[in-house]
Amino acid sequence: MAERADDRLVRLLGIVAYLDGAGTVGLEELARRFGVTAERIREDIDALWVTGTPGYMPDDLIDFDAFSLEEGLVTLVQGRGLTRPLRLGTREAVALVAALRAMRTTPAVRADADRTAVVVSALDKLTAATGEAAAAVDVRLGRDEDERTLAVLTRALADGRRVRLRYVDAADTTSEREVDPLRLLTQAEATYLVGWCYRAADRRTFRVDRILSADLLDRPVAAHTVDAEVDPLAQVVADAGPSAPRARLHLASAARWVAEEVPVEDVTDLPDGSFEVTLRVTNPAWLRRLLLTNAPDVLAVTPAEVAADVAAAARAALDAYAAPPR
Repeated sequence: MAERADDRLVRLLGIVAYLDGAGTVGLEELARRFGVTAERIREDIDALWVTGTPGYMPDDLIDFDAFSLEEGLVTLVQGRGLTRPLRLGTREAVALVAALRAMRTTPAVRADADRTAVVVSALDKLTAATGEAAAAVDVRLGRDEDERTLAVLTRALADGRRVRLRYVDAADTTSEREVDPLRLLTQAEATYLVGWCYRAADRRTFRVDRILSADLLDRPVAAHTVDAEVDPLAQVVADAGPSAPRARLHLASAARWVAEEVPVEDVTDLPDGSFEVTLRVTNPAWLRRLLLTNAPDVLAVTPAEVAADVAAAARAALDAYAAPPR
């Protein structure tokens, strides 16, 4: 499955920092620590081996012990400054203070005591180090979500209790659902509730601003074999619903950004560098625009009716250009 570039970057930096403190680490152990395969760790090391500081000569690059790697051990030889403590200027520190103060007001942070403690601890340290410059920074994120709804969801998460929701989806269809909350998070300027929906009998992600009402129930949440840490926009959201049709897109390598930025269900990499993605068609006009604006990189589309719809839209656009002006 394709991996988001920012996720890999975080892991690459984490590998260097971890090895600097841990010394020599077994390849399998390193893979378990970062939640990937040993083969992926080898690919990461190959990438880091050609990464460094300007000049990019051998002495400017991050280096590992090649002989140890052949024995299944990973040893960092040269970190090229990535392991040095970070020094922030006043402007950088103030920017971080602003970001942390904004983060502290989000429902995802307020709903998790441990997360709140981490943010507050980091904020206190930065504020003390920055001094008077930080005192002038006050950031509050504007939200359209009902505060009562957020309070109910936060309480449900803290107490491990089920909630009853009245929810309206993108098709303006209202439904009632009983949900075991898993977590609250904020992404792309919207707040989401990730939970186990008993109506769908599966994990679902709900936009909080689409929740018409939320009631706390006296039933404890059950144990579900789902990953609450999955990015909600990388899965099928509740707006799509189980009846929304799927489309399969075969795209050229140049359109790789689609796999990283569009909420797709799965990604299949192909030997020639192209790839296929499956997504829910919750908005045909949006999919039509996506395919038309990236037409040179679209190799195939299924099902046939989706391809026909896009082709008809393309013909209509061409016909509009060919028609004589009135």
